[in-house]
Amino acid sequence: QVQLVESGGGLVQPGGSLRLSCGASGSIFAINVMAWYRQAPGKQRELVASASGGSISYQDSVKGRFTISRDHAKNTVYLQMNSLKPEDTAVYYCNAGIWSSGVYRNYWGQGTQVTVSS
Repeated sequence: QVQLVESGGGLVQPGGSLRLSCGASGSIFAINVMAWYRQAPGKQRELVASASGGSISYQDSVKGRFTISRDHAKNTVYLQMNSLKPEDTAVYYCNAGIWSSGVYRNYWGQGTQVTVSS
């Protein structure tokens, strides 16, 4: 069984920084893509950033402020968030495409709250 566990959310003032972490554990053969999504109250879940092989992409609103990175040895993905704005407030979810026991599946973390407020 595969699990994604996130950490690092919290309350931060506008202009501040946070670093989110997400570790995958369990019977993992290979991880293809790892990504971060977010969902603000009353809004649909949206892709923030993704990392697959050597390819990285960002939502336009976070370009230049957020950085996604992966530690392949630890099956972990990070999201460094700088210059945070109130509109970045949301629950952030880790997502990964993982081969486990011969099956490729999409997995989600439990979510971590990020609140940007003065």
